[in-house]
Amino acid sequence: MKCDIQATEPDIKVPLTRVGITNLKKLVKIKRKNKRPIILLPTFEVFVDLPSFQKGVHMSRNPEVIEEIIEDAVEKDVYEMETICEEIVKKLFEKHEYATRAEVFMVSDFVLEEKSPVSKKHSQEVCKIMAKACGFKDGNKIKIKKLVGAEVVGITACPCAQNLLKEKSIENLKKQGFSDEEIKKIMDSVVIATHNQRGIGTILIEVPEGYNVEILRIIDIIKKSMSGEVYELLKRSDEAYVVETAHRNPKFVEDCAREMIKRIVETFDYLPDEARVLVRQVNQESIHRHDAFAERCATLGELRKELDVK
Repeated sequence: MKCDIQATEPDIKVPLTRVGITNLKKLVKIKRKNKRPIILLPTFEVFVDLPSFQKGVHMSRNPEVIEEIIEDAVEKDVYEMETICEEIVKKLFEKHEYATRAEVFMVSDFVLEEKSPVSKKHSQEVCKIMAKACGFKDGNKIKIKKLVGAEVVGITACPCAQNLLKEKSIENLKKQGFSDEEIKKIMDSVVIATHNQRGIGTILIEVPEGYNVEILRIIDIIKKSMSGEVYELLKRSDEAYVVETAHRNPKFVEDCAREMIKRIVETFDYLPDEARVLVRQVNQESIHRHDAFAERCATLGELRKELDVK
């Protein structure tokens, strides 16, 4: 009889929080009623905890579990990403009887059809969608938290540099002899320059049992929370529109994060107060070597109270 090395005692008896596999890619086909199926090539991260008395996890059981769940998902008409993660967590506890915690993270590129804002040229938009499930075992009971979210790229325009250039332009116009009334007309008619950033917005929302959170609504919130959207295909008229729109809607990284929070509270008013939300905005700077970052993690109840939403 072969010895189960993983089940033997380790030399150093210290528990480990997460042990498993990362960068596991699988093809997932999600059926939808009366719509074409969604084809994804997600990357999985799968972990369980390891007690101090066990040398190692049975690593091959993790991809084995994923294969089983994915095959089951293909047969169903509706199967959300977070549900796939939840089912994997349940199976992990069956395969790893020593585990008290299991975690699955799933992220995939997601392709949407888009049209350029002026010329209406068709192209494809690629964003990231993600889901996560964390399971906790207490005796015979298992509690699972599910999250779903998206990461979207947009454009932001810096309000600070724009205001500095506006003040400088007003000063120059006064030196040229323009009146205050003329200067106001000029300032209202032209777009003031500033430096731009490629903004990356991320939202993760906890999905309580019995509730649904639509990923497309999350994607829409992220897009609308930056200075403007970016597109794959732009003609000249489109480029002018995108640049002008962003410069007429300047936002700090903090503004983007707060706008996402406000829109989440308004859009998902049906979710319970205890549902947790993660909002993150990263602006990749164009005139600095560093990037700007803003994040908030809170329950919907906390956010509703802060925004005075009943």
